[in-house]
Amino acid sequence: MQSSSRPVPDVSVILPCAGHGTRFGSPYPKELHCLAPGVTVLDRSLEGVVELAKSGLGVRLIVVFGRHKLETVDYLARYSDTFQMVFVYQDESLGGGLDGAIRSALPMTQGPVALVLPDIVVDGADAPGKLLDALRQVEVVGWSVVAAEEGDRDTLRHMGALAVDEEGGVLTVGAAADKPADPSGFNAFWGMVAVAESEAHRLPDVVSAGTASPLAGAAVLMAEGIVNYNTPAG
Repeated sequence: MQSSSRPVPDVSVILPCAGHGTRFGSPYPKELHCLAPGVTVLDRSLEGVVELAKSGLGVRLIVVFGRHKLETVDYLARYSDTFQMVFVYQDESLGGGLDGAIRSALPMTQGPVALVLPDIVVDGADAPGKLLDALRQVEVVGWSVVAAEEGDRDTLRHMGALAVDEEGGVLTVGAAADKPADPSGFNAFWGMVAVAESEAHRLPDVVSAGTASPLAGAAVLMAEGIVNYNTPAG
């Protein structure tokens, strides 16, 4: 009897879709909000992941969901020929927040890992290639982020805030904090994170309160803009 196994991916992408989206305030999952005919927020957030597959990489997309997100699971069927997809219920014993979603997905990952949020869209003409560039950086420095400049303190309080430093034309993260109460000293926020396989176990710490962020020293790739679709207005 022949045994079958999943192909080993070149890169794994964690897509946390278990949130309730209470701030969005719609009767449907916020990632399924329509931006144009046939295009949802989720389609836009996955543009960089689609680009990975187009480049020839084998992509494993690990979707973390809850019973209230079966619409999203059904919608993702359109990508079944693009990615190897794994669906996992969020294990509440690992935490009910984003850090718990990442912990639920990590056992399914192989290779370098990217964290892509279904309600975050990277904008700009070169946006689709940013995630591929970020993954190339982790081969050298271990961690990288796709980020956007931001001076609004209120925005930084609700995002993964970064203090981005520049030296010799090279951008790196000097400090990072998730949703800081005091955003003084931060000048950007991340939209996607990529990490080497050997460091992937620390990925939940990127979004955990009261934990030192592992993003210090990460390479930074700046995008023209990053949109957080937490409300119907974006």
